[in-house]
Amino acid sequence: MAKLDHEEGAAVVPAHPPANGYLLVPGGEPPGKLSAEPQNGPKAGCLTLNGVSRDSLAAAAESLGRPQTPLAPEEETQTRLLPTGPGEETPGAEGSRVPQTALSARRFVVLLIFSLYSLVNAFQWIQYSIITNVFEGFYGVSSLHIDWLSMVYMLAYVPLIFPATWLLDTRGLRLTALLGSGLNCLGAWIKCASVQQHLFWVTMLGQCLCSVAQVFILGLPSRIASVWFGPKEVSTACATAVLGNQLGTAVGFLLPPVLVPNTQNNTDLLACNISTMFYGTASIATFLCLLTVIAFKEKPQYPPSQAQAVLQKSPPAEYSYKKSIRNLFKNIPFVLLLITYGIITGAFYSVSTLLNQMILTYYKGEEINAGRIGLTLVVAGMVGSILCGLWLDHTKTYKQTTLIVYILSFFGMVVFTFTLDLGYIMVVFVTGGVLGFFMTGYLPVGFEFAVEITYPESEGTSSGLLNAAAQIFGILFTLAQGKLTSDYGPRAGNIFLCIWMFLGILLTALIKSDLKRHNINIGIANGDIKAVPVEDSPTDQESKTMMMSKQSELAI
Repeated sequence: MAKLDHEEGAAVVPAHPPANGYLLVPGGEPPGKLSAEPQNGPKAGCLTLNGVSRDSLAAAAESLGRPQTPLAPEEETQTRLLPTGPGEETPGAEGSRVPQTALSARRFVVLLIFSLYSLVNAFQWIQYSIITNVFEGFYGVSSLHIDWLSMVYMLAYVPLIFPATWLLDTRGLRLTALLGSGLNCLGAWIKCASVQQHLFWVTMLGQCLCSVAQVFILGLPSRIASVWFGPKEVSTACATAVLGNQLGTAVGFLLPPVLVPNTQNNTDLLACNISTMFYGTASIATFLCLLTVIAFKEKPQYPPSQAQAVLQKSPPAEYSYKKSIRNLFKNIPFVLLLITYGIITGAFYSVSTLLNQMILTYYKGEEINAGRIGLTLVVAGMVGSILCGLWLDHTKTYKQTTLIVYILSFFGMVVFTFTLDLGYIMVVFVTGGVLGFFMTGYLPVGFEFAVEITYPESEGTSSGLLNAAAQIFGILFTLAQGKLTSDYGPRAGNIFLCIWMFLGILLTALIKSDLKRHNINIGIANGDIKAVPVEDSPTDQESKTMMMSKQSELAI
């Protein structure tokens, strides 16, 4: 336990301690001094807790000689989520006890393992569609059959998201990660048994298992970031976890054409090449599954942030998955974010799906370059994701960043739409890269903004609902844009997406930014509390506390 370098008066007048169940929020006065006149407007007040009436609250305020005034939004969030009683560990006053936080070195291992098996899952999603003609000839099926091998990922997500998030919230992070990695591995091995021309249904079965595994993967980035990483690195960690899936898509654009060249005149050689790709994928998936079993833990020994410390101290019996879902849909800012996230991500899915058709309309015989443009979108998006994550960790400007990225994505879509038919393929590379940078860079921004405005609800549930909205909008946009593109040309389909993205900008501007998680964490950040290395931390449960420095401006 760290001791203060210099001790001053108590935050509450001696002989007048706060009543049990109340959390006093300081006004403009420094710790240790109380004044009957608030400075710079009303900043002090207290909140009724544990069923105590507000009338009793007023009486308690009068007994302390302080006026009862409204709480600031961030203070109200802190008071609601940090109810205190005698002897509890809470942040705030000089000399008070706070939950101990620690950063574990294992967090990087957990993040790396997740990112890698998420990469393999994304690779298996795209490995068929990038060489559609090869698999058509090998299995003797239509292109629609091959398209279904990719579409099953999208269709499986929507009905399975609720049981998947329920499992994450009730059974924990480790079990969910094991299911995602295990099903991904099992699906890869089943595909290895499908390398015969009459066994298309076997490869479809394996791909269905991989699509189920995806349900246990896509919702984890924000949960892993929150549970394992500190306040100054949580957004970057989330972006890195998302990056793994994007990198898998990029690898899926590159490797299959190299590993499985079009040798339709030699069926035996083609089967050997497909087998090499399948067995190689399965071997890597198995190795990553074993690493998940060995090294992927539920949570670190000590919480990495004050926000996590508060959640971990909540009794498990108080959690209700149905209530959590209801709370999310009653949260108007989250509902608006759900719609706007679905619009921009669904638009990106639609553009990616129909990119080949759009490119070939204006640039005949440029199939290879169409694939390279798709790769450019993904790689630029990976860079955008990391930069957006770093920016959020540095500034914590979630609402502003979300709105700016959305606006830039809209302008990128407009420029892409009206330069596509200029006849210069390099222009499409540039505009496609810009579009991918902002649209894909929005993914971790949306995840982290959702966690902030829905705290203390589960990160997995909010992320899962965002992904479900993206899948639904993606299906609808792909069908609508595909019809418009076929009947009126690519420009009509792209203008359709531009209109929806403009609507998304307007809805994003209406989102109220209440950074609940950040407001809890700043209680420690303002107190200059440093994380204690896990190996040096005390093991006695009663000693899991630290002392705030005298610079703290929060008094309890």
